[in-house]
Amino acid sequence: MASASSLQRRLGLFHSTVLNMIDMVGIGPFISLPIVMGLVGGMYLYAWIAGAILSLIDAMIWSELGAAYPMAGGSYNFLKEAYGKNGAGKLMSFLYVWQTIIQAPLVAASAAICFAQYFVYLVPLEGWQQKCISAFVIIFITFLLYRKIDSIGKIGVLLWIGVIGTLGWIIFGGISHGNFLQPLHDLPSVFDWSVLISFFFGQACVKTIYSYLGYYNVCHLGAEIKDPGKNIPRSMFISVIGIAILYLAMNMSVGSVIPWQEIKSWQDNDQNQFVVSVFIERLYGHTAAIVATIMILWVALASLFAVMLGYSRVPYAAAVDGAFFKIFARLHPTKNFPYISLLVLAAFAFIFSLLFRMGDVISGILAMRIMVQFIGQAVGIVLLRKRNGTKKLPYKMPLFPLPVILVTIMWLGIFYATGLKIMASFLIVLISGIVVYMIQSKLKGQWPFERG
Repeated sequence: MASASSLQRRLGLFHSTVLNMIDMVGIGPFISLPIVMGLVGGMYLYAWIAGAILSLIDAMIWSELGAAYPMAGGSYNFLKEAYGKNGAGKLMSFLYVWQTIIQAPLVAASAAICFAQYFVYLVPLEGWQQKCISAFVIIFITFLLYRKIDSIGKIGVLLWIGVIGTLGWIIFGGISHGNFLQPLHDLPSVFDWSVLISFFFGQACVKTIYSYLGYYNVCHLGAEIKDPGKNIPRSMFISVIGIAILYLAMNMSVGSVIPWQEIKSWQDNDQNQFVVSVFIERLYGHTAAIVATIMILWVALASLFAVMLGYSRVPYAAAVDGAFFKIFARLHPTKNFPYISLLVLAAFAFIFSLLFRMGDVISGILAMRIMVQFIGQAVGIVLLRKRNGTKKLPYKMPLFPLPVILVTIMWLGIFYATGLKIMASFLIVLISGIVVYMIQSKLKGQWPFERG
């Protein structure tokens, strides 16, 4: 059986950052932009800034963990190391893989579903036809990923060019229009403390943070990153700062051409969801809007590509470690990648893309990650520092433990903002995972049922 050491370190800082950025800039911002304006009106830029701040602070935790444990699997290994390889770490890492098997395909499905929604702007389709499009996209991306990691890096660069080109066009359109800075000038006048502390602002932050997710994708590829002690942290911070600038510029561009009041009225009346297409159409005409929509579809493909790449390494790492089904540890005999893991996640994503709507999955995806993964890692890094010290850490977060405290408080707030229904769904997934783990551990005589 192949081991994690069989993976080769072929991805440098540039390719790592590229894969991070295309994972972050999926179809998310194009869908989230009008939703955020509908929720908080003129306070929309504040919601995007809040999402960037949380991502940057959380990236400090990911950077310290990713640099210290540069292995395939990311959070799986972090949780195992933090809570004890032979103790509670077995449960925490299992729960992470358990929720990954469910939420990773949901993430992929959300990108595919949004692809289909924007595709309808070009070709009118019935509901079942949209579902077929989303399912086909899953198959297509799986085909692209069925190859060696160095080839994937090259494909990633190509997709990244499309991502940057799309955002660049949107931003240039706003700048050339002449009112690009107007949303910034409006920031003091639209600020409202009652909105800032409202449940609606929390919901808006759920949507913006969803659009930032992916800054940690490089950690899942830790075993394939050159000089991980330096490149993993650098890749994350460059990605978050770069994407934050792009998101703010994108929102300013759109907001300078289409007033937020108009977009909010669309949301209130469940009308036009193709805000970027309308934005381009008002500036350059219908033909240009068609081209822009095609480029947005390119962005959706790029996001799905990065998501499937990163998460396919998680069940593989767990299986190599003996904590998951052995079949997931198989590497392709000639292309040297975890093909079983990729195919299983793709199969689930295919099914989910046929069953669910975008609005049903965004909050659920975030809620499922928060308690086990994000907060679990924040607490875990405190345990690691207490146990191992900091002398051998390639990267040390500044101002420790302040980032840990802030991240925990902010993530709990975001978790609450997902709503009671979503929180209850997460608890069902969590409890079912604990039950399965306990049954499995009892049968194998593993923690907490070790035989004396």
